[in-house]
Amino acid sequence: MKHNYHYLLVGAGFFSCTFAYLARQRGLRVLIIDRRPHIAGNTYTEDRDGIMVHKYGAHIFHTSSKPIWDFVRQFAEFNGYINSPVANYRGSLYNLPFNMNTFYGLWGCRTPQEARRKLEEQCSSEQLHRAPENLEEQALQLVGRDIYEKLIKGYTEKQWGRACTELPAFIIRRLPLRFTFDNNYFKDPYQGIPGSASGGYSGICAQLAAGAELKLGLDFLAERDSLQNMARRIIYTGMIDEYFGYSEGRLDYRSLDFRTKTLQTDNFQGNAVVNYTDAEIPYTRIIEHKHFDIGSKAIDLPQTVVTWEYPQEFGPGTEPFYPVNDQPNQALLQKYRDLAARQSGREEVYFAGRLGSYKYFDMDQVIAEAMTLFQKLEGGPKLLQD
Repeated sequence: MKHNYHYLLVGAGFFSCTFAYLARQRGLRVLIIDRRPHIAGNTYTEDRDGIMVHKYGAHIFHTSSKPIWDFVRQFAEFNGYINSPVANYRGSLYNLPFNMNTFYGLWGCRTPQEARRKLEEQCSSEQLHRAPENLEEQALQLVGRDIYEKLIKGYTEKQWGRACTELPAFIIRRLPLRFTFDNNYFKDPYQGIPGSASGGYSGICAQLAAGAELKLGLDFLAERDSLQNMARRIIYTGMIDEYFGYSEGRLDYRSLDFRTKTLQTDNFQGNAVVNYTDAEIPYTRIIEHKHFDIGSKAIDLPQTVVTWEYPQEFGPGTEPFYPVNDQPNQALLQKYRDLAARQSGREEVYFAGRLGSYKYFDMDQVIAEAMTLFQKLEGGPKLLQD
C-alpha cells in the first residue's frame, strides 16, 4: 500500500512537534493533526490584552539535561524565570518548597539546627509501627502535623478529589526539605520560560512543526477510517483507553477548570503563582501571567491577566490533565498496554506522550521520549547521552 506520509502524528503537543522536527530533518513526510484549533497542546500560549497567557495552566521549563536545554533554545530565547510559588493558608503566606523561609513562617526557626529539631519533634510523634498505608500517614511521617495540615492536606484533597486517607502513600513518598533560604522550586540547573517576543511555547512548537503538514480541528477517532491508512506509522498521543473504545474500561483522570480575567490593576498578587492550601477555598491556585514574562513590557502595563484553577473530575466537555496512578488504574493500564503491543505489531501504531503513556511528564521528559522513540524507529546516532 502506498502511503501519503511516513508518519501521522495524532496530537500537536510537544511530543508530536519534536518528533516532526526530527523526521523533517531526515526528509520524511509528516502529517500532524489535533482536535483542538491550535498547536502546542496544553503548553499553548496566547496574547491576551498584551500579556502572554498560559491558557492551560502554568508551564515552567526545567531540565537537568544540557542536550535538551540546548535543543529547545534553538527555537526561542528563554528568560531565566525561576519558579518560586507562595502558599496561602487562611491568609498566612509561606514559601515553597519547604525551606528555611517556610520553617521561619511556621515556627520562627532562624537556623537549620532549630528547623531540624522542630521537624524531628513533629515527626517523632507521628511514627507508626508499620509502613504507611495512605498519603496522610506518609506525609505525617515525613514532615509532621503542622506542614501536613497547613500546606499539604487541603491542597492535595482538592487536587485529587479524594481524602488523603484514600490516596496511596507513594504519591508523596518524597517531599523536598531544604535547610537554606532558597525559594527555587526546582533543582534543575536549566530553567526558564520562552518570552512573548519568541511567541512562548506556541512559537516553539510552530517552529518545530515547520515543514510538516498540519491539520487542526480534526478528530482522529471521528475520521479514523479515512486517516489510518495515510501513513506508514501512526504515533498516537491521545488517551490510550479512548483509542481502544474503552474496551477494558475507563482510566481515571483529573481535570481543571480555568477561569481567566483581565483586571484593571498593574499587579494583583505580586507573584506568578500563589497556591491556596486550605480546603475551604475551592480553587488550588491563582496564576498572574505577566510575572512569567520577566524582562518584557507586559510588567509595566496598567492591566493584568489572572487565572483561577479549579480542580474537577474529568468527563464530557473537559480535558484530561492528570492520570490517577493508583493500583486499579495501573492494572487497567496494563491491559491497554497489552492491546497496544499487539496493535503496534499489526498496524504500526505507537502510543506516546502523557495521555498515550498514562504518565505525568514534564516538558523535557516529553522531548526526551520523542527523541528516544525516533531513534528507535529510524536509527542513526543517539540524540541523548546515556
